[in-house]
Amino acid sequence: MDLRGAKLLLNGVGTRFKGPFKVYVAGLYVGKKVFTLDEIVAQPGPKRVSITIVREIDAGELGKLLTRGVEDNTSKNQFSKLVPGLIKMGQVLAENKKLVPGDNFTIDWVPGTGTVVTIKGKPQAEAFKEPEFFNAILSMWLGPVPGEWKLKDALLNQEQAGSYCYNKYSILVNRY
Repeated sequence: MDLRGAKLLLNGVGTRFKGPFKVYVAGLYVGKKVFTLDEIVAQPGPKRVSITIVREIDAGELGKLLTRGVEDNTSKNQFSKLVPGLIKMGQVLAENKKLVPGDNFTIDWVPGTGTVVTIKGKPQAEAFKEPEFFNAILSMWLGPVPGEWKLKDALLNQEQAGSYCYNKYSILVNRY
């Protein structure tokens, strides 16, 4: 996958469940394979999280869950600095109302530009400039209190946790 001239590798892919229901498939793209959030943060260059929806979801609710996930994985001091960006991100998601199966959005870290959110192929708002914002967003999936441990393991290519997801859903993530 190419992001602004940089070649990125699919590090891992997995499915987010809510109860027994599949909600979305997430793919993590980086310059070289990583196995921890700290390795991703330390790695220079562009990075991408690609989300493909597999069950209809209220986009505003997704924004609330994102905020909660960041709050669960950052200190109170870090979180307070992120609040303006999280509010803006929640608004961006809420403007899209519903996300339906097949819809895709990406969250990219582009050095010199910031965090760029693209929903259904259209860039949203202006970039979030602070690298801490992208890292905090990653923490909701890869931090010490992830929303789902199997998804974290799959994105970080730990053991074989995500292999069933990779085989079935990687095409959804790879096409975006």
